[in-house]
Amino acid sequence: MTHTTEHNASACRASRHTRVQHLITADENSLAELEALLATLPICSTGRVFIEIPDAAWQTDLQVPSRMVVTWLDRAARTGEPGSGRSCAPGQALARAVTAWADEMLCADDDHTRIFLMGGYLGTADIVDHLTTRSGIAANAIHTPARFGLSTAR
Repeated sequence: MTHTTEHNASACRASRHTRVQHLITADENSLAELEALLATLPICSTGRVFIEIPDAAWQTDLQVPSRMVVTWLDRAARTGEPGSGRSCAPGQALARAVTAWADEMLCADDDHTRIFLMGGYLGTADIVDHLTTRSGIAANAIHTPARFGLSTAR
C-alpha cells in the first residue's frame, strides 16, 4: 500500500496520509527561527513544540499546525536541581521536559520523528546527548544550529 506524501488540504484529510511526528525546541533567543520553521511545516504535521522562556511575559500566540502541541516552559516558575534551592538555569527546563517526553514517546525502533533543536547551547547539548545515548537516535537525524557543532544534520 502506498501512502501519498503530497501536502495539501485534501491529502492531509485522507486517513491513509503519512504523518511524521516532529519534536521542536526553542528558547527566547530563537523565537524568530522557530516561527520560520513552523511556517514551513505542512498543515497536517503532528508533534510537540517546547519553548523555554524567562517568564510568562515572553509567551505569545504562535501559528502551529492544529495537530501540534505547544508547551511553554517558564523558568521563573521552576526550580533548578532538586534540593539545591537554586533558580532554573537557562536550558534546564527545556532539557528536563524534552528528555521526559522522549523517554515516553520515542519508543519504536522505526521511529522517524523529525527533530529540530533551536534552544540555547547547554539545554540543546543535554538533549542531544540524551537522544543519542539513551533513545538511540542517530546524531545526523537531529537538526541543531551549525554553530553548536552537535550533530551532522543541519
